[in-house]
Amino acid sequence: MKKTICSTLVATACALSVNAFATDVLITASNMLDVRTGKTIANPQILVRDGRIVSVKNGGAPNTDANVQKIDLPGMTLLPGLIDMHVHLDSDPTYGGYNTLQFGDRFWSILTVPHASRTLDAGFTTVRNVGADAWNDVGLRQAIDEGKVRGPRVVTAAYSFGATGGHCDSTFFPPSMNQQSPFNADNPEEGRKRVRELRKYGAQVIKICATGGVFSHNTEPGQQQMSLKEMSAIAEEAHQWGLRVAAHAHGTSGIKDAIRAGIDTIEHASLIDDEGIALAKKHGAYLSMDIYNTDYTQSEGKKNGVLEDNLRKDREVADVQREGFRRANAAGVKMVFGTDAGIYPHGDNAKQFATMVKYGMTPMQAIQSATVVAAEALASKDVGVIEAGRFADIIAVAGDPTKDVRVLEKVAVVIKGGEVVKSNK
Repeated sequence: MKKTICSTLVATACALSVNAFATDVLITASNMLDVRTGKTIANPQILVRDGRIVSVKNGGAPNTDANVQKIDLPGMTLLPGLIDMHVHLDSDPTYGGYNTLQFGDRFWSILTVPHASRTLDAGFTTVRNVGADAWNDVGLRQAIDEGKVRGPRVVTAAYSFGATGGHCDSTFFPPSMNQQSPFNADNPEEGRKRVRELRKYGAQVIKICATGGVFSHNTEPGQQQMSLKEMSAIAEEAHQWGLRVAAHAHGTSGIKDAIRAGIDTIEHASLIDDEGIALAKKHGAYLSMDIYNTDYTQSEGKKNGVLEDNLRKDREVADVQREGFRRANAAGVKMVFGTDAGIYPHGDNAKQFATMVKYGMTPMQAIQSATVVAAEALASKDVGVIEAGRFADIIAVAGDPTKDVRVLEKVAVVIKGGEVVKSNK
């Protein structure tokens, strides 16, 4: 059968029709950002075969092979597909507090589909879903991988877990309703068992709650809720199975014990002190600090039904967290891009870049946190960099994001596995 060739990217439909036949794809543009070095490469030529990058060339003679599909993006800058290390795709911020109870359980399962689509359109081709109910994220990942729905690559934690009565438990109901997480862990051996159970049914990363939280009831962010022994056992068990561990940890003591326990990424890290920063640097722990979302929760939370006690906690940690982010980044701690999407609308993930720059990062550091550094934290050599061997997950923007990071809020083209999945060019 004769192959159809698109010499320029006219529409997504054209690219998709070609992908049905062509094996090799050549992606060209005016510029490409090398996220390892921070250098801009002019006139890149990226050859893709079976969804993975075969080679990356800097300029040179154009490829004239008629059997290669051409995706030409003149005037555009290419970057690796972005990575958000902290999302909740089965959460919708427009329903807060007890407003969520007006819907059946499967309502939230269905919402993962549009949320995933919006996230992909925003240029995030990989996300880490650190906590979902009813195996919603596992089902979504499987549907995306089977090509049944569109969305990013999803690294799934399934249920997050912690202490009975803690942030990861069900905390909004009276005893008569007997509501509790099925995965509470109140000693080291229970923690080990939870790791095994969750991995059995689809967890690709383990998520625990080391401290209290903002959007739970009867917990305070500063409270430590899991012991060093419990967290150490969980980390040891997960690592034995080849899984990494993320710890929700707002409070100072919980942050430090999570790092000492060998937890890989510390989520939120709102009340981190100088000792915690030093420990993170010493142990090589990554900090995932969601410093944008308070802008949304404080402006929209009340109308969405979020309880005043939760908004109070949100206000109390906001500025402290942002200053902790500034100090940790200045100290050279490894920082990854994590937004807590679901607390604010999915698809707005890139709005955090500007906040990260406001609180001390260079635009390039912010970009690296969502590409090469995030890939390292995932222990993945498949994503995060445009180089041979990795998935051809690539975005294109108009402008230079190293000068104006807000350019990333308007991604024109998204390519996942060498296939154009969005084009506003």
